[in-house]
Amino acid sequence: MMTDNESDKEEKTPEATEDTPVDTKTRVQSETVSQLDRADQIAERQKRENDRREELLNREESLAAIKKVGGETEAGQESEKPKELTDTEYAEALQRGEVNPLKDDGLLR
Repeated sequence: MMTDNESDKEEKTPEATEDTPVDTKTRVQSETVSQLDRADQIAERQKRENDRREELLNREESLAAIKKVGGETEAGQESEKPKELTDTEYAEALQRGEVNPLKDDGLLR
């Protein structure tokens, strides 16, 4: 003999009924919708990033053009002269093999 509590428990337990396929179908549809929403969010994020990169590239191109036209050249600038070594520094560099007197004089290539 079943009590009222036991009959309520039996009704609440999931069993293979006609409702189960509908629940599964609803769950699959909601997962598909959530995946589509996520894909839309990712696509929107990528579009924003691409737009930002395009803007940065345009700025870089315009800066390069300004430099080229604006006269930022090497004209008028002094080139860096190599440091003159003292006799002692030259001797130490020669011992370390950092300088080659024959190459410095143009005798070796």
